[in-house]
Amino acid sequence: MADPQNGPRHDPLSGLIIRPMTLDDVPAAERVSDEGFFELDTRQRRGTDPEPERRSEAHRAVWIERTRHFVRTDPGGCWVAEDASGMVGMATSFRRETLWCLATYAVLPGRQGQGIGKPLLAAALQHGAASTRAMLSASSDPRAVRVYHQAGFELHPQMYLTGAMDRSAIPAVRKVREGSAADVDLMDSLDRAARGAGHGPDHELMLRTWRLLVSDTSTGSGYAYLNERGQLALLAASNRRTATRLLWAALAEGPEQITVGHVTGANQWVLDVGFAARLALHQEGYLGLRGMKPPAPYVHNGALL
Repeated sequence: MADPQNGPRHDPLSGLIIRPMTLDDVPAAERVSDEGFFELDTRQRRGTDPEPERRSEAHRAVWIERTRHFVRTDPGGCWVAEDASGMVGMATSFRRETLWCLATYAVLPGRQGQGIGKPLLAAALQHGAASTRAMLSASSDPRAVRVYHQAGFELHPQMYLTGAMDRSAIPAVRKVREGSAADVDLMDSLDRAARGAGHGPDHELMLRTWRLLVSDTSTGSGYAYLNERGQLALLAASNRRTATRLLWAALAEGPEQITVGHVTGANQWVLDVGFAARLALHQEGYLGLRGMKPPAPYVHNGALL
C-alpha cells in the first residue's frame, strides 16, 4: 500500500491512500488518535476504572507539539491513511541512532479491521528497516498487539502504580538538582547504556515542555522528567540506587494523586518505591521490543520511549 521510497500509494479498489504526514495534517491526526484511544478506553474499561475522558485542551496542545516535532525530525516515519471521507488512520515513528521507535498509531473507530492498519504500520516500520533495535509501547488492544507480534516484537507486560501517596513515607532526598540543556550529553550517555541510543533531539522538546531532575554523583548518575501534569514521564539511571533516589524526588514533587506508568518486570525497584508509598499496582499494555532486552534501570515514556 505504501512505498516510503516512492511516496504515497493508492489502492484503487478501496480508494485508500497512505502518504507522508505533513505539519498541516497534525491537528486532524490528533483527532483520529483521540477518537481511537477514547473508543479503546471505553471498550476495555473495567468496573473499577474511572470513566474514560477525551484529551484536555492542554494535553491536545502537548500532543500536537510533540507530533510536529516528529514530522520535522523524521518525515519518513510519519504517515496518514485517507479516503474519500478524509483521514482514517495515522502513525508516527522516529529513528534515534540505531533505535527505531513507534510513537503512536491509530485507526478511526468503525474503520478498524478494514485493511487500513497493517499497511499504515508497514510504512512506519520501513523507516526503521536499517535499525538494529526497536521499541514501542502498546495498549492492551488485542488486534494491535497481534499485529506487533507478527511484526517480530517481543511483548513485555507493563504495570502501573497509582493512588494517593503516603507522604510520610518519603525519605529525605539529597543529591538531586534541577537539570538543564547542559545535561544532554550525560542523559544521552545514560540512554545509550539503557536502550542502546540517546534521545538526541527529543531532549530539546522535553526540556521545553517538561521539568528535568538530575542526580550526578561519584556513585551513579540519572535523570527524570516530570510532565506537564507533574507526573513522572521518563527516567534513566546508571544504577538502581540512583534510580530510586530520582523516583522518590519525582514523587515528592508530584501531585497528590500519583501515577507511575510503563513499569516492566525488569524494573522491580519501581515496585519497591511504589509499595512503600502505598500506591496500588495494576497491569496495562505491553512494551514491544525487537533486538534488545527491557531497559533497566529505566521507566520509558509512552511516545518518546
